[in-house]
Amino acid sequence: MKDALEKSRILMEALPYIKRYHGKTIVVKYGGAAMEDPVLRESFADDIVLMRYVGLYPVIVHGGGPQVSAHVRALGREPVFVDGLRVTTAEDLEVVRMVLNGIVNADIVALINRHGSLAAGLSGEDGAMIRVRKKAGPVDLGFVGEVEQVSPVLVRDMLRDFIPVISTLGTDGRGQTYNVNADEVAAAIAEALGADKLVFLTNVEGILDRDGSVIAELAAGEVEALRADGTLSAGMLPKVDAALRAIKGGVPKATILDGRGEHAVLLEIFTDRGVGTMVTA
Repeated sequence: MKDALEKSRILMEALPYIKRYHGKTIVVKYGGAAMEDPVLRESFADDIVLMRYVGLYPVIVHGGGPQVSAHVRALGREPVFVDGLRVTTAEDLEVVRMVLNGIVNADIVALINRHGSLAAGLSGEDGAMIRVRKKAGPVDLGFVGEVEQVSPVLVRDMLRDFIPVISTLGTDGRGQTYNVNADEVAAAIAEALGADKLVFLTNVEGILDRDGSVIAELAAGEVEALRADGTLSAGMLPKVDAALRAIKGGVPKATILDGRGEHAVLLEIFTDRGVGTMVTA
């Protein structure tokens, strides 16, 4: 009876959050250990399915950097990165397309569809959904793009019946495909869909203060001070910038979440305490 009562308390704690997010869109950027560890992969898929069955509309955005690098090495080439961005040659672009669309995306869809016909895969190329331009900078990164515009029509249509699983490729006005940073794409899609929440799954606990403690909640206006005093690590900056982009675009909350624990997404969305760092307007 004690165990049953504890379970009932957990369910009742989730009730106000189920009510708050019922019928709302939640964009989840899927990556890190949660994508690589078999146990965490299963846990993530279960979380997404439960979200859908209780009336939320999850959208998954994924990259696949480690998997791409492994295939590039298997072909006898060494991956090259500049400031955390992959230099993408024409040959590497074909590998990126094959891995993101043909392997990673298909695997995520299959994991979710163990529970029924729930998920469908998309590429940012489909329907010219993610329109990009070549990323400018002091170093030529090859076929690496930055988001100009997201057309949400295809995703909105799919949300009526499926959980969209989106790989982070985009095209320019001439139909040329580019590799795009997954954090940037997730933020742009959340903005275009008018999502109520954006979640980044990472391999860190969240944003840490100078003492190494997790900052539970951070206002957008406080980020620049952390950037200026060096509190934000180089690896965290792209996610923070993506969170700020989403918030500026009207998304109320963006959480940078430690995905190394089972059911991290459910803990963040359906409990009082949550996990990670929530950035708000």
